[in-house]
Order: sequence, then C-alpha cells, then structure tokens
Amino acid sequence: MNPITYETKELSAYFKSLKDMYPKAYNKNKTGPYSKTRVILMNGTEYESVWFMHQFARHCNEKEILESLAIIRRQEQWQQKHIACLKPINESILETTIGYEQLAVDLTASLAIYEEDPVNKKALDFALLEDFDHLYRFANLLMVDKKIDAKKLVGGFTEIMPGRPTIAEHRHPADDLKPHMNAKKASLYSKLVGCTITAAEQQTMNYYMNIAQWYKNDVGRKLYSEIAMIEEAHVTQYESLKDPNMTWLEQWVMHEYAEAYLYYSAYEDEDNLELKDIWYDHFEMECAHLKEAVRLLKKYEKKDYTEVFGDGEFPMLLKIGSHKDYIRDVIENSITLTAKDDNYKDVNKLTDKDRYFCYQQAITCDDPKSVPSHLVMDYCLKELGGEDYRYQDKPHPIKQLQNRKKDNTTIARTKTE
Repeated sequence: MNPITYETKELSAYFKSLKDMYPKAYNKNKTGPYSKTRVILMNGTEYESVWFMHQFARHCNEKEILESLAIIRRQEQWQQKHIACLKPINESILETTIGYEQLAVDLTASLAIYEEDPVNKKALDFALLEDFDHLYRFANLLMVDKKIDAKKLVGGFTEIMPGRPTIAEHRHPADDLKPHMNAKKASLYSKLVGCTITAAEQQTMNYYMNIAQWYKNDVGRKLYSEIAMIEEAHVTQYESLKDPNMTWLEQWVMHEYAEAYLYYSAYEDEDNLELKDIWYDHFEMECAHLKEAVRLLKKYEKKDYTEVFGDGEFPMLLKIGSHKDYIRDVIENSITLTAKDDNYKDVNKLTDKDRYFCYQQAITCDDPKSVPSHLVMDYCLKELGGEDYRYQDKPHPIKQLQNRKKDNTTIARTKTE
C-alpha cells in the first residue's frame, strides 16, 4: 500500500459531525485483547500528532502552513475523541491499565524482533522488561481490588510475572538519553519504530499522569504516580532516538506517514468488523493529511517526500502479537541492566560513585518499604494469603524472581545479586 498514490478527497470533506464523533463502544467481555490494544495505540498516535502540530504552530510564522496545521489538527482531534470513546463506560481504570501494559509489552516486542538498528533494538528490549514488571504489579492490584483475573484480559497471550523490578527502574534522567538516528540513513522501518513507540509510551505516561488522582485508594494512587515517573523516563529514551535535525515540515510529513502506516496496519490486523471500518476510514483521512504536508514541504523547502520516506510503499506492516519466548529470552539475558550515559551496563559493574546510585538514594531514600511499587506488593501479598498473583507457563527464568511470597527489591538495583 502506498498512501501517496491512494485517492483522497479535498481536506474540507473530512470534517465530520459531533454525532459521528461518538461511536459505539466495544464490548469489554467479547472484544479481543489486541483489538483493545489497537484502540489504545491509535488513541496515543492521534494524541502525539495533535501536540506535535501545536508545537509546530508555536514555532511557525507562515500563514498558509498555520492554516493547514489548524485544519488538520482539528480533524485529528476529532479522530482522537472518536477512538477514545471506543472504551466502554463499564471498563474500570485498572482493566484499561492492563490493556495499556499489554500493549507496552507486546508492541515493544513486536517492533524489536524485526528492528535491525542496534541502538533502537537495545532501547526496546531495555524498556520492555520494565513495562513487563508494571503489568505484573497492576495485575496484582486488579486481583485484590476488583477480584478480576488479568489472564482473562490479556487472553493468555502475555505472561504476567515480575520483570526488572520497578524500584530498580529509577535512573538519573541524563542516562535515559540515547544516540539519535540519522534520518537520511536510517531505514524507513526504524523511523516508524521511533514514531510508534514514542507515541505509545507517551500515551501511557499521559494516562497515568492524569488517572492517578482518581484511583479509589492510596496504594493505587501511589502506584500510578510512581509508574508515571518511569513512563516519563521511557518517553525521554524513545524520543531521543528520533532525529532532531529534521526540519519541522519533515517531521510533520513523517508524523502523517506514520499515522497512515499504523491505521493501515490496524485495518489489516483487525478482526472486529466495526473497528476495522474505523481504522480504514481514519487511514483515508491520514492519506489526505499526508498529501497536504507533502505539498507544503515541496513549496517551502523545495524537498520531495522521497527524501523523508522513500517511494511511499509501506514496509512490513505492524502486527501486534504474543511473544512469550522472546520476552523470556530478554529477561534471562538483560534483567540486571541499567542505563549508563548513552548505553546500558550491568548494575553489578557500576562503580559506587555512579550517578545511578545517587539518584536511587534521592528517590527511594534507601528505604524500599516506602516505595509504592513495593508497597502494592506488600498490600497484595497480605490480601492474597501470602502469595502473589501470576500467570506464567513455566517457572520464572530468573531464580531470584521465582519466590512468590516476597517482592525482590535488590535485583537490578544493588550490587548484591
């Protein structure tokens, strides 16, 4: 599929009514887990696009560009709200959260498996283990507070057990910055990886930032707040992979291309017919948006779209799926990694003066019992009769994380294991 050659209407034809903006929500008991994750991903993709265009507008003084940004941004606001309201009213905050973390885990793995850029792949694998741990902690809270088995929500496609413990994920912010791609040399797939994972993680960060205060008890409010801080670190890492040397117009063209790619991928992968129609309708809108951005790139910078994304043909489409063996392999081979400067290093090989430990001291006060991600497990262990909630096909690949009666707060955090 090539969005540049896809036939579209005039931009003004894509303004739609408020009546149509409010869709029929999916049935939370009948809709598959990956359909739900696609809703979250595309909601985040639209959110990223809208805020990018607002920032572009604040750095632009060309009336024609500003008008096109305003028109397209308004249409993408409509798309975002159309997608957001696909979530049903009777789906709780925690149930939605399980979808967010399943997306974070399986989307990251789906992207990493085919990523050939070593910097991108390391970043994906590194953060994967952290979102995996978030899923585990939220799933325990779900079992205690809602009496719902998270295995049903993830459809058995994603295991639920500890990853790199959340307490160990608090790193000095400067260590989250990684080398950026060269947009002129990077593969189209790698550039799409940067766009996709940044949007997805930003959506998760935004959700937790805004939902924490609405949770019904203190332990949940604290957990959402802490994990929102880790998601901020993930966004810092992923956005740093994107090439900042691209012009605003080049970035806009890439944003629109990525949206078209993701909608078409969702359409091809979707088995829910109502959602499938929505993905295709939005894909057509994005093709029109892309063509307008391409026109402006040509007019104001004398650049052809081929300089940004080649001939336009989509690379291999995104297919979010189950990757249990891949995730287990990543856990086994990188559980004790932390970030150091522009790379990653085993925590056991850091010096005592490394800023990771200084930051840990500042954040945790060297008191694991006070950290929310540990507190939630204490709370859940008591409520669940002394053993945590898990869904795993076989024993955990890391011996130190096999104990279901105690939360490990030292692995990947101290030099003792």
